[in-house]
Amino acid sequence: MLESYYTVKPEGSEEVTIQKSRFIGYVKRCETEEEAQAFISQIKKKHHDATHNCSAYMIGEQDLIQKANDDGEPSGTAGVPILEVLKKRGLKDTAVVVTRYFGGIKLGAGGLIRAYGSTASEAINTTGVVRRQLMKEMKVTIDYHLLGKVENEVRNSDYTLERINYLENVELIVYVESGLEKECEDWMTNLTSGQASIEQGDASYVEFDVTPE
Repeated sequence: MLESYYTVKPEGSEEVTIQKSRFIGYVKRCETEEEAQAFISQIKKKHHDATHNCSAYMIGEQDLIQKANDDGEPSGTAGVPILEVLKKRGLKDTAVVVTRYFGGIKLGAGGLIRAYGSTASEAINTTGVVRRQLMKEMKVTIDYHLLGKVENEVRNSDYTLERINYLENVELIVYVESGLEKECEDWMTNLTSGQASIEQGDASYVEFDVTPE
């Protein structure tokens, strides 16, 4: 499993008009090629009357699955520019479809490349990008008199406070970047003067929003 990687939020879209043509970009997180192909088929069915439904996707930890489809546009002017946006932004497990309704003005090869690339980029920005960070769950159990101090310190640290369980003792569920578990345990032990019980849980991905550049 990768320590961290970038992908998109589950799904989104954006529409732009370029030289009277409508370009509608659709974005979806897809973890398999089958999901990506099903998504593309869904958009093609939705816009069966469109001039073109061009697409690209990049799947897998090492980006081993990469496909681009011009759907009738001149070769290399639609699918590849969309794929290049995914590569440039380092987005994994992402599929994009750009639907075009021709407005009567030909854009030329350069214009098409810019139109499909910019539409894909705008649709990704609207959908939103996240960084998925592999985190380890840590369950910290303390007495209630320590809660205020510990909660405040955790919130102001690099660790992520997922939730607080108010039981006989109070439990703080804290996410720590994979590999930093020992460092967190030592920090918590010092913070509570050894009065905390700390248990490690499962590793899972936690998503953090990424602000567009």
